[in-house]
Order: sequence, then structure tokens, then C-alpha cells
Amino acid sequence: MFDKKLQAKIIIDALPYFKQFNNQVIVIKYGGSILEVEDVNDALFQDIVLLSYLGVKIVLIHGGGPEISRWQKILNIETKFIEGLRVTDSKTMEITEMILSGKVNKNIVAKIQGYGGRAVGICGKDGGTIVAKKKSEQYGFVGEIVDINPSLLTALVNSNYVPVMSPIAYDEDGSSLNINADFVAGKIAISLKAKRLLYLTDVPGILLNKDDPSSVISKIKTTQIDSLIEEGILSKGMIPKTLSAKEAIEAGVEAVHIIDGREPHSLLLEVLTPEGVGTMIVSENYDK
Repeated sequence: MFDKKLQAKIIIDALPYFKQFNNQVIVIKYGGSILEVEDVNDALFQDIVLLSYLGVKIVLIHGGGPEISRWQKILNIETKFIEGLRVTDSKTMEITEMILSGKVNKNIVAKIQGYGGRAVGICGKDGGTIVAKKKSEQYGFVGEIVDINPSLLTALVNSNYVPVMSPIAYDEDGSSLNINADFVAGKIAISLKAKRLLYLTDVPGILLNKDDPSSVISKIKTTQIDSLIEEGILSKGMIPKTLSAKEAIEAGVEAVHIIDGREPHSLLLEVLTPEGVGTMIVSENYDK
């Protein structure tokens, strides 16, 4: 039987969080590993639209690695990684830009708008938002960020649009570069003075034991990150997330969350409930 009182209580319990995040920027990094899980995506886009209606200014940064790999296989182009970064020759760069800034980006925009939101698809090139340089020759057209100009993003969120950004930038010669989306999200959060940064990924959070999904660490301090890397608790794709989190928090972002994007409505549960559903990373003197 439908419980009206329970529903009202749930909304009232979330009221402090509505107030806390109203008119604040939240940057979300949406991992490519969960892009094709349809029911999860629908729940996420519903969450984004709801938060937007509540006055939260959301910026969505997305990846798309599995889709790029799929097209490399179709076109008989070798997929190669070094230290977790995709080696990107000129052909791979062309595919990457078409997939990320084209197909994936516009599909996300359409989904958000399908639920009543207002979204604009961009990449780091647009408005000169991200200027980068090549990381090194061994990675090819993989870049690292030199500068962020948040003017376009600021204009969009202040006009109640959700910017949906692919992590494609350009260098001083105008060449396209592929940037790790975790680092992009961190730098964007810093440039926008975001209140929170969330990484939606395909694990429940930071795990004390990588083989035990129930061993989620609910909260860690930035001062613990280096030792967790040394101990091997943080490895592979979790390293750029946590290092970006550390940099973002040291630059003024209140907290960073790593949550399981495969769980429907995990975004709302993390932002609007006291318990949360993943790992929250905070500064040493965080006391909320």
C-alpha cells in the first residue's frame, strides 16, 4: 500500500540537502564503463534533471573508452595502453574525437533533454575551455592540461543548462588531444569552485579489499591517499581519481565522492542522504 506519510518524510529529510546544494556547482565524471547500462543511465539522467530543477548547477564530464575500443576493433586498429592511458596515434585520435564529441556526447544530451532537462554538448576545445600539451611521444595524442578557461561553462550553468563535456582538448598548434577524463573533471571542479566532485564508476567505492565489494571505505582523508597507493589498496584507474580528488580538495572543493554508477539513483542517494552510498574523500580538517 502506498505510504504518503513515508514519502513526505523522505522529502522532508532531504530538505537540508536541497538548501545546502541550491545554486552550488557539482561536477560529475561519468565513466565510459557504465555508459551502455540502459536502466542505470536513465536513472542517472533523471537524477541530473531533478537536481537541476532544485537549483543545482551540474557539469557532466564523460568518458567512452569501451566504445572507442569497439570501433578500433571494427576498423582493425590495435588497442594499446601504457599505465592505464590509451596510446593514441593519429587514426585513434580521429576515432576518439568522433566517438566522444559526437556519438556519445550527443546521446547523453538527448537523454537529459528527454527527461525535461536542458543540456548542451561541448568538448574542451569549445570556448577555449581546455588548453593542453602532449604528455609524451610514447602516448601519441594524449594530453595533459595546461590551462582551463571556465567562461563558457560558467555562462551555461548560469543560464540553467547542463554542460555535457567530452575530454577532448587542443594544443598550441591546434591539434586535438585526448585527456584522461578523471583529471579533466578535477581541473574543471577547481576552475568552477565547485562544492562537490563526483566520480561515477563501476565499483562500489574505494575497497579495503579489492575482491570484497562489501569492504567499501565510507570516508577517507586526503592525507591517507599516498599511503593507500603505496599499500596497493588504490591501484589502476582509482589512482587518477584519488589524485585528482586530492588536488581538487586542496584547491577548495569541499568533498569528492567515488560511487557506483551501476546502482540506479546512486547520485541522489550520495548527495541527498546522510549515509551516502560510496566513498567520500575530504580534507584533514573536514568536520561535517
